[in-house]
Amino acid sequence: MGGGMVDPRAAAEPGLIYDMSLTDYIQYLCAMGYENSSLSHFIHDAQCPRTKPTILDINLPSITIPELENVTTVRRTVTNVGHPKSVYQVEVEPPLGTAVKVRPGVLVFGPGIRKLSFEIEVTATATEKTDAGYYFGSMTWRDGLHSVRIPIAVRIVTRWLFSTSP
Repeated sequence: MGGGMVDPRAAAEPGLIYDMSLTDYIQYLCAMGYENSSLSHFIHDAQCPRTKPTILDINLPSITIPELENVTTVRRTVTNVGHPKSVYQVEVEPPLGTAVKVRPGVLVFGPGIRKLSFEIEVTATATEKTDAGYYFGSMTWRDGLHSVRIPIAVRIVTRWLFSTSP
């Protein structure tokens, strides 16, 4: 499962991008468990934040939740590289066994607004045991000209409680 087929013309004018800076890459390495001493081999004076970041919030153009038990919320930020006055509406295809909410559901860009953040809340709705595999869906921002899709991959984890009789 991936982001889809590449259209070179659309790639030249994507509309929105999931931008990452050096700080984002450092946070990614920190979330992966690298320590400051290891980071210094890559980037001089790089420091992990005091609170370990979650890999779920790294601004990647995909969402993977390896252990969805109840509800998980992830955050993403997009940068408008298209027309300065653009309005994008979200369209969601939730993975099987989940419900997905995106807040806000509309992104409004203007002359002074190039970057906007949003939250994706993924809720496990499966009522019976799953096969512990990944389920796939997607989230797409559309403005009538651009279609910016990212895949969503989720593995639902169900905790089974067993009662013992005295």
